[in-house]
Amino acid sequence: MTEGNFVDYIKVFASSGKGGGGSVHLHREKYITKGGPDGGDGGRGGHIIVRANPNLWTLYSLKFKKHFRADHGGHGSKSRSTGKDGEDVYIDVPLGTIIRDGETQEILFEITKENTEQILLPGGKGGLGNWNFKSSTNQTPRYAQPGIDGQEGWFQIELKLLADVGLVGFPNAGKSTLLSVLTSAKPKIADYAFTTLKPNLGIVEYRDFQSFVIADIPGIIEGAAEGKGLGHRFLRHIERNSTLLFLIPADADDIKKEYQILLNELKQHNPELLDKDRLLAISKCDMLDDELKEEIKNELPEGIKTLFISSVAHQGLTELKDTLWKMLNN
Repeated sequence: MTEGNFVDYIKVFASSGKGGGGSVHLHREKYITKGGPDGGDGGRGGHIIVRANPNLWTLYSLKFKKHFRADHGGHGSKSRSTGKDGEDVYIDVPLGTIIRDGETQEILFEITKENTEQILLPGGKGGLGNWNFKSSTNQTPRYAQPGIDGQEGWFQIELKLLADVGLVGFPNAGKSTLLSVLTSAKPKIADYAFTTLKPNLGIVEYRDFQSFVIADIPGIIEGAAEGKGLGHRFLRHIERNSTLLFLIPADADDIKKEYQILLNELKQHNPELLDKDRLLAISKCDMLDDELKEEIKNELPEGIKTLFISSVAHQGLTELKDTLWKMLNN
């Protein structure tokens, strides 16, 4: 998937169908001149339904279609015939999608499981035909109910990536390079900050035909939790990862300080992120000798397991995959 095709936020307008009106009809046929009321009920208006589609990874399919309108229900007719229900309209979204009210920003529901269908806007109920109002005191009612109007409104659709492992680090820490080496993903890689502007997903092939999904989140900067840069849009993708892999390059000025800044940004965005399993990888270690590694080990943050890796030289990657697999399957 190219970077331009990754869409994780969209606003759409939806309108459900109006219910059909009930029929006012009196039964007439040969030899029966006063057969009584037999007007049928109106059909239901079409629903607007959000449907999980496991084949989608992005909201790109909604980028050029932002208005959804369902059909109105058919009117009732004679012989107690019920009108046709309006055709439902489906909005297909990938797993991990959140639906919010466009005005209040309230979360209405989330789509996280396959084969999930959720009614976003119900269609209007059809009106009752005049045969429903027949009674001993009113044997020929000449009125029926109109159909109930449908509903409409703007909705905000957001995607939070569903991945097992989320890569967390500053810009140019080597996250995209690591993803390209561990998986068959081909993210944009260059020697400058903010090469990655959209999250990238890759599948890591493990032993015995097993695998897990890893997500390269665009680089976090200090102040991201307050929305600096594109902080909020980046950080929300980390919320669904069960394990966080912090990546800090070996040539960083202060590894412990960088780790604390990253941790603080996650905490400010959502304190629950600190409950996730964490692993620290020191990247670009192909330029370190044993003596420098020992010096760095004395300056590492406490309370987190640390590995030394090099994506370019393929150092420590097997141990990294083994460690992540154990963390995911504990």
